[in-house]
Amino acid sequence: MTKPNLKDIAKELGVSVTTVSRVLNGRAERYRISQKTAEKVLRYAQKHNFSLNEVARQLRLKKTHTIGLIVPDISNPFFATMARSIEIEARNQHHFVMLCDSKDDTAIEAELIQLLKNRKVDGLILAPVGLESADFDKTKDPAFPLVMIDRFFQDADIPYVASDNFRGACEAVDLLIRNGHRAIGCLQGIPGTTTNENRVSGYRHALQQAGLTLEDDYIVGDSYGEESGYQSACQLLDTYPEITALFCLSNLISLGALQAIAEREKLVPADISIVSFDEQPYSRFLSTPMTT
Repeated sequence: MTKPNLKDIAKELGVSVTTVSRVLNGRAERYRISQKTAEKVLRYAQKHNFSLNEVARQLRLKKTHTIGLIVPDISNPFFATMARSIEIEARNQHHFVMLCDSKDDTAIEAELIQLLKNRKVDGLILAPVGLESADFDKTKDPAFPLVMIDRFFQDADIPYVASDNFRGACEAVDLLIRNGHRAIGCLQGIPGTTTNENRVSGYRHALQQAGLTLEDDYIVGDSYGEESGYQSACQLLDTYPEITALFCLSNLISLGALQAIAEREKLVPADISIVSFDEQPYSRFLSTPMTT
């Protein structure tokens, strides 16, 4: 005996094909289909081991209900937390997420964008890794829905969702200044990226507003990773003993800085204070909870 199709189920149960389709797609409540009818359809489908031919349905509707998501580093708790939130919201909207890691490499990013297009995702959420929009232009498609997150290009007409990096940096550094610090080091991320430049600008602005001397040598670092934070903190603490506070431009940078501080047998905040951009759950469990 062949498996039933939508028409067979509808005829057997005395309902419309549309009703059967909506119930099996999990949209009974949305279309106000009674619980009794929905349960009847689901029981019949389960009894006959029926499942929708998802591929055929996607080809017919030209929609896959799948969203591509590309982040620079899924091992970074910041992006992992972000990806989880996106997946939860997508699932609430009956969509799936296809997650990819670009490893902060523009070539890999371009390959992943093309791969997701070939998989016919309905749209893309991207945290770009290039320093300027030209790095992205060759893969840009006006007909392909795209939203950038966290990082973005100011000269590109692409919608984005990001933190207020300038204001956040101003508030972080202003907090240090109000607590009496005058020599404040800045452990930056990737120079040239919008996120980094806006945070560094906020750092500079807060110092200038307070009438403090801006020391360019106090700004060091070349990535958002833990190793960069460690090396940069070592450099500042060993070269400029007058520094009493560090402003870290990412959560992983702050972890590296804490390692450097501990190796020098200094205490936070007794010997040196630290403020980090990006809050993470572990921040409050440190021996001295980190200000973020």
